[in-house]
Amino acid sequence: MFIDIAKIRITAGDGGNGKVSFHREKYVAAGGPDGGDGGRGGDVIVKVDDNMSTLLDFKYKKKYEAGRGEDGKSAKSSGKDGQSLTIRVPRGTLIKDAESGKIIKDMSDSDAFVAAKGGRGGWGNQHFATPTRQTPRFAKNGTPGESREIILELKLIADVGLIGFPNVGKSTLLSMVSSARPKIANYHFTTLVPNLGVVRVDEGESFVMADIPGLIEGAAEGVGLGHEFLRHVERCRLIVHVIDVSGSEGRDPTEDFHKINEELSKYSRALFQRPQIVAANKTDILENRDLAESLKSAAAEKGFEYMEISAATRQNVDKLMYRIWEKLKDLPPVTVYEPEYVENEVSEDDIRETKIRVEDGVYIVEGAWIERLLGSVNLADYESRMYFHRVLQKAGVFDRLEEMGIEEHDTVSIYDLEFEYVY
Repeated sequence: MFIDIAKIRITAGDGGNGKVSFHREKYVAAGGPDGGDGGRGGDVIVKVDDNMSTLLDFKYKKKYEAGRGEDGKSAKSSGKDGQSLTIRVPRGTLIKDAESGKIIKDMSDSDAFVAAKGGRGGWGNQHFATPTRQTPRFAKNGTPGESREIILELKLIADVGLIGFPNVGKSTLLSMVSSARPKIANYHFTTLVPNLGVVRVDEGESFVMADIPGLIEGAAEGVGLGHEFLRHVERCRLIVHVIDVSGSEGRDPTEDFHKINEELSKYSRALFQRPQIVAANKTDILENRDLAESLKSAAAEKGFEYMEISAATRQNVDKLMYRIWEKLKDLPPVTVYEPEYVENEVSEDDIRETKIRVEDGVYIVEGAWIERLLGSVNLADYESRMYFHRVLQKAGVFDRLEEMGIEEHDTVSIYDLEFEYVY
């Protein structure tokens, strides 16, 4: 079964809680606090697996959870980090935020991607001892791991997409030029899933061609099977439009040409403007030459190249493959989608829920979104700290502190983090 879209929920592990403990040893008086820190929660990691070609696994399992961090222990021993969870997807899978539909990551490269970060472990009471508070009887809980609902959407990575009405010879053409073995028969919708094949044109020179299941009129609105697979043409650098020029199905080739291009235009203007070669197929059974001439003129009007072939007899097939290779040399690489989703984007509701109070001269800032933000940044890293600073500034936290009368070098406390305020 070919599945190319799935919705799942991923949950990273919560951070372990800090420990409240005091050193107890014979002949050692007032050993002091020695509670260890909680372990970090495990991440949910997504990796590309080139042995996968479908999202079928995600049809049956919808929830994925990483391990929780272990709680801290006595003797200043930290808890173990939670076990991370790795999810494998086919190359070309888009990870989207289910709520907004925005792209989080395009899994077209081989780099692992952390889709949900584990929570930070809480501090044990050893961190809270001061000259005036030598027996702190409290520790910090770990922060929760990130949890989100995501959509996995597979867009095949192919240089060339074969499009056209059902039964025009796309599968036959792919089988003749590659090792792919799509189902071939003399009836409509023989191909029910996209097929990929590698076409070798010379030593060390090849390209990937995809046979997209047959489009019909109205595909962009959901008619037939084609609408389910139009997304797989979007990455293609070049479109080869295969048309039955013989009219053996009782259709007019020129009308077919205009109808399919109209569907491309409705689905995506960018896709419609993609370079296109019109492959007039089944010339071995062509009886009315006027059909070919009419199609040739229609292709010329749109500025598309036109070639006559017979996939069944291989007439001009090699010539078409070399022409495709020549055009690919001048075209930009396969589309890789840039992320659209902004992590930790602060909403108006988040800003309204931010609470700031003053206790013993310390400005305490609290808010669920700030706690989530802290759990996703590495404060030991300069770039992460600067990002944390920018988000707080954008959310108006610094403006509110100044309105409340904060002065330079006053102490600000944000959960486990304390710092001096500097203008």
